[in-house]
Amino acid sequence: MKRETFSAEGKVRADVFLSERCGLTRSAVKKLADRGMVWVNGANAKAGDTLRAGDEVEICIPDPVPTEAEPEDLPLDIVYEDGDLAVINKPQGMTVHAGAGNTSGTLVNALLYRLDSLSGINGELRPGIVHRIDKDTTGLLVVAKNDRAHLSLSRQIAEKTARREYYALLEGVVKEDAGHIVTQLGRDKKDRKKQAVLPAGEGRRAETDFFVVERFRANTLVRFSLKTGRTHQIRVHAKYMGHPVVGDPLYGYKAQRFALKGQLLHAFRLTFTHPSTGEVMTFEAPMPEAFTRVLTILRSEH
Repeated sequence: MKRETFSAEGKVRADVFLSERCGLTRSAVKKLADRGMVWVNGANAKAGDTLRAGDEVEICIPDPVPTEAEPEDLPLDIVYEDGDLAVINKPQGMTVHAGAGNTSGTLVNALLYRLDSLSGINGELRPGIVHRIDKDTTGLLVVAKNDRAHLSLSRQIAEKTARREYYALLEGVVKEDAGHIVTQLGRDKKDRKKQAVLPAGEGRRAETDFFVVERFRANTLVRFSLKTGRTHQIRVHAKYMGHPVVGDPLYGYKAQRFALKGQLLHAFRLTFTHPSTGEVMTFEAPMPEAFTRVLTILRSEH
């Protein structure tokens, strides 16, 4: 573990300042601050505290822990790859990274086998992972191959300059053609496996735009655009609309018409600025077969 000291040069948030000085993400700085490992002028500080010129800022950075996930030769659809990053089209049923009791069969295991390098910012079980999509959600996510690219991509997501767009098939007929949802999201107080819309002042702000693509007799195909990236955000916001995602085992209807292995939610488009070249890049992934099969059935019923 190393302890570093810096002198603030002007008015700036502590997490922004330390992120730039230490090469950490702002979320990593917040975790250290929450553990009492950030100080300003000798007193424990919070990530959101405002620094002023001359403030002495200290941070304790734990020693890096070797990656515990092991490389595995798993099928992996690499849409694009260069020296800084890779764009992956994740299949349904694959967890992005290891968790409690689950250290194999994940996207990270496959990445360790297929790619020559991955960023180390997110620690021993999540190398390269800039953002996630749920196990049974399909589609695109970008992976960082070095820390510089990771910081750039994370910043784009935090500043909402990167765009992540999804298709979802919802229960019922959505009346509005488009809308903007803003809520506070956090862990459901009755079921720790779920997220929930919380009262003002609790949880974290979550923003989602939606646009109706096609209406059916009892369902609606919707395009969602994430403005923030909270856990289960689209799935919870769809339920909040009164139109949960078809096939969703956590937030959907108990009685499902179609035999599905998970929710019909697909990350079909991803846009970001390349960390090295500055080029704005957009990638798209076609809907998986399970999704198109259901849409074919619904269209035949018109």
